[in-house]
Amino acid sequence: MSIIGLNGQLIAQHKASLSVMDHGLMYGIGLFETFRTYGGKPFLLDRHLQRMERGAQQLGITWNLKQSELEKEISSLLSANELTEAYIRLTLTAGEDDLGLPSSSVYSSPNRIVYIKGLPNSPTHWYTEGRTLQRLLTPRNTPEGVERLKSLHYMNGILGRRELGEIPGAQGAEGMMLTREGFLAEGIVSNLFFVQSGKLCTPSVDTGILPGITRAFVQELATELNLNTQEGHYTWEDLVRADEVFLTGSVQGIVPVRLLREVDGSEHVVGAGTPGLWTTKLIERYHHYTKETRNST
Repeated sequence: MSIIGLNGQLIAQHKASLSVMDHGLMYGIGLFETFRTYGGKPFLLDRHLQRMERGAQQLGITWNLKQSELEKEISSLLSANELTEAYIRLTLTAGEDDLGLPSSSVYSSPNRIVYIKGLPNSPTHWYTEGRTLQRLLTPRNTPEGVERLKSLHYMNGILGRRELGEIPGAQGAEGMMLTREGFLAEGIVSNLFFVQSGKLCTPSVDTGILPGITRAFVQELATELNLNTQEGHYTWEDLVRADEVFLTGSVQGIVPVRLLREVDGSEHVVGAGTPGLWTTKLIERYHHYTKETRNST
């Protein structure tokens, strides 16, 4: 039986409930963050909460969540679910309001849900050999505001995942979404990086991508390694010509890409077909910080 957190209280998942008048349900007004623990401690939690708070301000959701309280709740949930490490989703819904588009700009009684489960068993070869990146036809849509929020509006990602699941031979691949203009955007659940001629490149936020927490952290790691980084508008052909390609996400970390797969099923090997020099250095640097997190508990 799974135990989750609901407004700070631990409760059996099957007993948890929200009002049908919650505007998170009615209009998708809400936010979520996903992250994992190392040594039982959520990694980069402060950054996830900062992003969620910025989103809450834009949506008019009252913010009263304290990191210290959430950390205690997560620790209790780990114990209650008999988990040492976990995948965690923190969800903030707008809370109850009247039927009809809201006239008020403030939601003063939001609901907070903390879901928890064991970490997904990612194949070892993703990290030692590299993953396949499948080009999708489903375009990455434009965000509702200035930049994409990690909001409850997730249909675009779901449609991309459904397309990926229907492509023969694409099992285990991540789907790559482009903008309607044909520029590289992001994976269904990941941000994209590639290395070309000693430069680390990643799509600009104005392509409609989520400004990922791990994406920003990797850019900082690249600076530590004196690796020049730039954001821009790139094409699939730029990716095909790249020396190295990798994906980033808060749960899986940094995942090398070995194959680029076209819509017609044809494939391109990235570089030498193994994780590249800079990808390997960034993974090692990333593990340095996750190890510090483990040792601090």
